[in-house]
Amino acid sequence: MSHLAHKAQAPTSVACYVLTVSDSRTPETDTGGQAIRKLLEDAGHQVSGHAIVKDEPAHVTAQVREQLADPRTQIIITTGGTGITSRDGTFEAIDALLDKRLNGFGELFRMLSFQDVGPAAMMSRATAGTASGKAIFVLPGSPNAVQ
Repeated sequence: MSHLAHKAQAPTSVACYVLTVSDSRTPETDTGGQAIRKLLEDAGHQVSGHAIVKDEPAHVTAQVREQLADPRTQIIITTGGTGITSRDGTFEAIDALLDKRLNGFGELFRMLSFQDVGPAAMMSRATAGTASGKAIFVLPGSPNAVQ
């Protein structure tokens, strides 16, 4: 099937769950999660829910597993915890759950980020893949990065 035929058969709207991973964000200061939800809604997608969890791999894994089991959620988007500090564990937590990896997503993300932030873009471990038939996108916490 060509990419045009595939696109023609794809749904025009999907239900997305947004998970912010942070030790310091609150609902009021969750600018990355807020930006994602607004972008999704503006594009005609549904936000099936959202939450903030501490940057603890077990908490991230538990929340993502819950959404993988929820039939209302088709896509999971996380924001935060993708750097290289000792507290950044989102990449490892999600990577362990993935059935398939979309390596090109992270490469494209870093390429686009490079245009804005230069070599610091390589510090991001943005990634994507599928688990239990659902797509998962792992983004940094910065509103500029998620846009």
